[in-house]
Amino acid sequence: MNLEEYLAVPYILVMESFEGPDGDWLRRASYPELPGCAVEGLGAVDIVSKLDELRVKCIMELLARDETIPVPRQPIQAVVPELNRQQLEFARWLVERGRITDQR
Repeated sequence: MNLEEYLAVPYILVMESFEGPDGDWLRRASYPELPGCAVEGLGAVDIVSKLDELRVKCIMELLARDETIPVPRQPIQAVVPELNRQQLEFARWLVERGRITDQR
């Protein structure tokens, strides 16, 4: 597998709330199937972003060290929907009549 395929593996994300030592409620997010891939913080949205950055970093480091990268399920294949002829003709019609443009 290459880096792109490893990065497309859908790992299970676990999020939990817990009370910190000072009494504040914190969040912990992790990919338990990917060792060492966990972050903590105040806001769930922020830590999910940080967790995804860490996931990429962990996978790249494991790959660089030629270590085994867990692959609990198959990588997600990019699915690009095909436009059918009718959709393309309608889009062309809109452009020809000035209804849509890429000009700002």
